Amino acid sequence: MSKYGTPDKDNPEWTKEDFATAMKFKDLPADVQRVLSKPKRGPQKAPTKMLVSMRLSRDVVAALRATGDGWQTRADEALRQKFAKS
Repeated sequence: MSKYGTPDKDNPEWTKEDFATAMKFKDLPADVQRVLSKPKRGPQKAPTKMLVSMRLSRDVVAALRATGDGWQTRADEALRQKFAKS
């Protein structure tokens, strides 16, 4: 289940057996550890965007995600062109 209570076939919830057989971080190859240890993006110094939550139709979200990485930015730009007066 996802955090929204719906099944997530691409990322199923782990079972006790999954945890029992999982490889420990220290046992992963060094290059994998290096990638997973990279610092995450920090807070914006001068936020230009506002975090909002909204419900969208599943087909709309699927179509946006199907466009690949950066789909959120493209959705923002499409909304800006349609509604913002700049």
